[in-house]
Amino acid sequence: MSNDSFAIALRVGSGLLFAGMVACVKLAATSESPTGQIVFFRSAFALIPLVLFLVITREFPSGLYTKKPIGHLLRCLTGCVAMFGSFATLSYLPIAEATILTYLSPVLVAILAAVFLKEDVNSTRWMGIALGVIGTLVLIVPQLTGEVDQNYAFGIGLGVFTAIVTAFAIIQIRNLARTENAGAIAFYFALVCAIAGLMTAPFGWTQPSMPSLLALIGAGLFGGFAHIAMTLSFKYAEASKLAPFDYLSLIWAIGTGFAIFGDLPTISFYFALPFILLGAMLVAFKDGFRRHLPR
Repeated sequence: MSNDSFAIALRVGSGLLFAGMVACVKLAATSESPTGQIVFFRSAFALIPLVLFLVITREFPSGLYTKKPIGHLLRCLTGCVAMFGSFATLSYLPIAEATILTYLSPVLVAILAAVFLKEDVNSTRWMGIALGVIGTLVLIVPQLTGEVDQNYAFGIGLGVFTAIVTAFAIIQIRNLARTENAGAIAFYFALVCAIAGLMTAPFGWTQPSMPSLLALIGAGLFGGFAHIAMTLSFKYAEASKLAPFDYLSLIWAIGTGFAIFGDLPTISFYFALPFILLGAMLVAFKDGFRRHLPR
């Protein structure tokens, strides 16, 4: 198998693993597990495959050394807020709608990269940004006409907020990736999120049933292995070659949502889909963008 084929297989595999993670998070949320508890299990159990991977690649503990502790702290804080927001969004929206809102992140990154990293934003990228904004409005506006579903509207607002915070986290990752080990970035993020999730225990955790406990643990293991597969895929092929396969996650999201929860996307989702996807692709392919979502 060529390097490109192996990288594509890893990228597709990581998408499937992330879909499994999202399904586990949704199952835990529907069983009324608090968001903080889900964040803890997702992050703590993700450390198991991450540490094993670092040991196998002989980067533990040497690979955890960093010259930018403040940079890691900022990345971890923004990423942690994004993870809380992402998991909370799944409590209010079907998986498909929650997933499509994550595609606003690369659109927003194009703006933030111009401001903070001094990257060029040409006319093609501005067009992608405009399409992303239009797609979001298409998703929201129909809900504002007639009787408003408050849970859906709140979920959309939370999803947009999460996309914004995720964009800030990605900017931090881009900055750290210039000098820092990818394993260290993932390790510290999971560690900080696990601590943050644990700190919410006094505010009320539930005693999970066995199915809920398996879903919580599964979220962490799926997430950890997905992150490893995604990281390895970028080692064997350029980000621009892998970008098209990133959008398969929408197919996995729709399939998972229907198969497990019986959810079908709203009509506004299908109208918003081409705008948001085209906007994200214009930014991604023009920028050779590597998308990193703190899940």
